Amino acid sequence: MVEKVLADYRTAPIDEKLRAMLGFLEKLTLTPAAVTRDDAAQVRALGVSRQAMEDAIGVCAGFCTIDRVADATAFHVPERKAFDIGADALLKFGYKL
Repeated sequence: MVEKVLADYRTAPIDEKLRAMLGFLEKLTLTPAAVTRDDAAQVRALGVSRQAMEDAIGVCAGFCTIDRVADATAFHVPERKAFDIGADALLKFGYKL
C-alpha cells in the first residue's frame, strides 16, 4: 500500500479523506501562497476533523523542515541495512536506554 501511495496517492486505493488530506499537504508544500480557506474547507467537507488537519500539517511542516536542513547540509542517507538494524533495535528496546 505504501508503495502505491508513494507512486501516486491520486490513484492509490486509499480512503477519500486521506487522498484529500494528501492533496492539501502537497499544495501546502509546493505552493503555500496558493492555499486558501476553500482548500481547507474542501478537506473538512469530506469529514476530516480540524484536529486531524492540524496534526497532519504539523507532521508535514516537521518533515519539510528536516528535509530542507538535510539538503542544505548534504546529509548522508544510510543504506537500507542501517535502517533495518535501527528498526530492529527500536522494536526490541523502544526509545529508552
